[in-house]
Amino acid sequence: MNLHHQLQSEIAKLLTRRWFLQNCGVGLGAMAFNSLLSNDVRAADTPNPLAPKQSHFPAKAKRVVYLFQAGAPSHLELFDPKPELAKRDGQLPPADLLKDYRAAFINPNSALLGPKYTFHTHGQAAIELGETLPYTGKMVNDLCFIRSMHTDAVNHAPGQVMMNTGAQQFGRPSFGAWTLYGLGTESDDLPGYVVLTSAKGTSGGASNYGSGFLPTSFGGIPFRGSGDPVLYLSNPKGFDDKTQRTSLDSLRRLNEIALEDFGDPEIAARIQSYETAYRLQSSAPELMDLSSEEQHVLNQYNIKDVNQSTFGRNCLLARRLLERGVRFVQLFHEAWDHHSGLTNGIKRSCEVTDQPSAALVADLKQRGLLEDTLVIWGGEFGRTPMVQTGNDGRDHHNRCFTIWLAGGGIKAGHVHGKTDEIGFNVVEDGVHVHDLNATLLHLLGLDHTRLTYRFQGRDFRLTDVHGHVVNDILS
Repeated sequence: MNLHHQLQSEIAKLLTRRWFLQNCGVGLGAMAFNSLLSNDVRAADTPNPLAPKQSHFPAKAKRVVYLFQAGAPSHLELFDPKPELAKRDGQLPPADLLKDYRAAFINPNSALLGPKYTFHTHGQAAIELGETLPYTGKMVNDLCFIRSMHTDAVNHAPGQVMMNTGAQQFGRPSFGAWTLYGLGTESDDLPGYVVLTSAKGTSGGASNYGSGFLPTSFGGIPFRGSGDPVLYLSNPKGFDDKTQRTSLDSLRRLNEIALEDFGDPEIAARIQSYETAYRLQSSAPELMDLSSEEQHVLNQYNIKDVNQSTFGRNCLLARRLLERGVRFVQLFHEAWDHHSGLTNGIKRSCEVTDQPSAALVADLKQRGLLEDTLVIWGGEFGRTPMVQTGNDGRDHHNRCFTIWLAGGGIKAGHVHGKTDEIGFNVVEDGVHVHDLNATLLHLLGLDHTRLTYRFQGRDFRLTDVHGHVVNDILS
């Protein structure tokens, strides 16, 4: 059959379907009623892209909460003590360090800036942290600090996208999207990947949590801090639940016809998104209502007003989401870009994030969830040992920075990696972004070399063609 006849045949098929829907005695109303009676049967026939999937091998972690500190926290004030840097305050950096070094804004040959805060030793692990992290200090026996992170990016947008998608260019799937693609979700009434934001918007925007070239059902769903968690979640006046259900079932049937004809995974994603939105109308208000939480829990997260969108409130919502089967929860807090005002900026950011971050780890542990929940805290890169803006700022620095991990198979009370005496270069056990993502996927029971998606003629993965599992941080 030539192309002309094939097109005629397809058009005739579509017209026949439309005639049936419009003129058959069954009609759309009767079809919708029938769908109400057989919804479970049809649901089994329609592929659900978010259905739970088997991991490649037994997993240590079942779910993830990622506390992304956008803007790049200074490792030199928070996590990586450098007494030698304090001694060299005001001196020029060693010339050999600056060879081939690229800074974002400053002249690399700028004076060294000593740490603005002192460090204290915490826990049985005797881990040193900056004085602005007293609550994190109380939890060090449950945390693993990677002091030897490094990345390819030197500016915020590509740095954030690199940390979250494994590539500096926009359009790649996020870590959360890959996780849903590999494992699906166990929640029937909530999205599998939820995004919560506080402070300013991130430089990388929606690319930090998008699905990229994966079907859209795997992307993160942003929840708003007030009103409906998702826009247009409430029905308009005069549109009751029965009418909505009838309309959705009719729409679903039309989408199923299109899915049968074209096999486009985006159509299956569209069906799923309508159903998720419908269920969210009852599940989301209950989730967002913190009135059932005891006062000591609110105090633990430093929540003064349950209706005010804050990092603390988002941390508590993250725990509630994880309890309800959501696979991946990501918090974005953009408040760490301290080119100037470093001293006060670090203090303010820690006052907002330190207590709730520690509270989330403690709360998950108390509820028996930490052992199979992977908690990640960190930003897109570090800050320079050299000064910027008078005597109170640091530029972007991609050669070394610190993140911490907890839960799901992570070695607790541990420090991995080492930087030089002024916190400029990694000198021991470096961990690239691809290595980190390979390790996180491993903890989720996924082989990063096997979790692939074919696009534009080749197989893509979160770690591109790089990455090694960092066995030293595994319990």
